Amino acid sequence: MTARFEEHRPRLRAVAYRMLGSLAEADDAVQETWLRLDRTDAADIDNLGGWLTTVVGRICLNLLRSREQRREDPLEIRIPDPVISREDGTAGADPEQEALLVDSVGLAMLVVLQSLAPAERLAFVLHDMFHVPFDDIAPLIEKTTAATRQLASRARRRVQGQAPAPDPDLARQRAAVDAFFAAARDGDFEALVSVLDPDVVLRSDGGTARTGLSVIVQGARTVAAQATSWGKLSPFARPALINGVAGVVVVPQKQPVSVMAFTVVDGKIVAIEVLADPERLRRLDLSVLDVGDA
Repeated sequence: MTARFEEHRPRLRAVAYRMLGSLAEADDAVQETWLRLDRTDAADIDNLGGWLTTVVGRICLNLLRSREQRREDPLEIRIPDPVISREDGTAGADPEQEALLVDSVGLAMLVVLQSLAPAERLAFVLHDMFHVPFDDIAPLIEKTTAATRQLASRARRRVQGQAPAPDPDLARQRAAVDAFFAAARDGDFEALVSVLDPDVVLRSDGGTARTGLSVIVQGARTVAAQATSWGKLSPFARPALINGVAGVVVVPQKQPVSVMAFTVVDGKIVAIEVLADPERLRRLDLSVLDVGDA
């Protein structure tokens, strides 16, 4: 049974990550799923994969509801934990990391998912991302199948409206990001504006240590004005894939000061997510980027 569970672990972790936006909490949810399986007579389980998926979904739903009740995260802006990998693919992702990145679940989408009610998030994640039938999801949220379908539909519209799918061409993504940093380095305001979508949204999370960096800025000219101050950091921007899209890790003195993910659509940057919380940055595994040699 342990071996069978391990076969499903990458999928379970991917479900939990999309639900919770936290890699540590996702691991805890997967561990709790194992404990529940260990206390269950496996002979009574017809479809182990389906059973495990619904169990981890229920655990995550309870965590989200508990999080809302306790309001344990007082910050209005929280960038989910990023999944960082090399852009050149020389350090291939392990199966669990590949599962986390399937369907290009970028930080922009995870931010939007955070804004959904727990039941909406569960219905959307399980059905749209993991193809769990509505009949199986409905009992988890104590809704009818029709009501569950409506929740997923409402969540889908919000995601599509606020987190557009990034350009599938990674080279086009990287070209836009390179143009952004070149303009920031040169202090070229108009060049910055030209690479940004008119309705671009910048979300930055500085955590409790850097509350001044926790902002939401919208509009090309407003974001460009903010970005001109980053010019001095552009030489330290290390290219990376952040949740499967073009981004950078800014490492001026062997310690990262920010992780930035860019959503590029039709050659324009439509969203920028910035994690600048020192405490969370220290917990990231950046060994794949060799930042110690920066």
